Amino acid sequence: MDPLAVGEHFFDLLAEGVMVEYVVTVPGYPRQVRGRRAVAELYRGYGDAMVLTGGDGLAVHHDTATSVVVLGYAVHGCAVRTGNAYDDRFVSVLTVEGRRVARWRDCLDPVAVFRALGWPGEAR
Repeated sequence: MDPLAVGEHFFDLLAEGVMVEYVVTVPGYPRQVRGRRAVAELYRGYGDAMVLTGGDGLAVHHDTATSVVVLGYAVHGCAVRTGNAYDDRFVSVLTVEGRRVARWRDCLDPVAVFRALGWPGEAR
């Protein structure tokens, strides 16, 4: 089966002008980011806050007529500052054009982020 999107690493899968929308997210995170470079910049310091050790529970639903892909998945790891476990679930809706992701709408479980990093307003 041919891949829907191709690239050497995650950011290569994204179209140059990709629109990433964070529908369900955490306070202080942008609601929209446009462009592959802007997305890469947003995630530049991710490893300073969170270390991922795995993922599972992948469910893929692909509408071939519209090139829309719905992903359900979980990620696991820990928060660097607190040492707390990080176990989050995501639902992502992707639109693929020309073997690149042109739009990515993302929903996560913010409570999982708060459990790992600390709740808003807690002393840090």
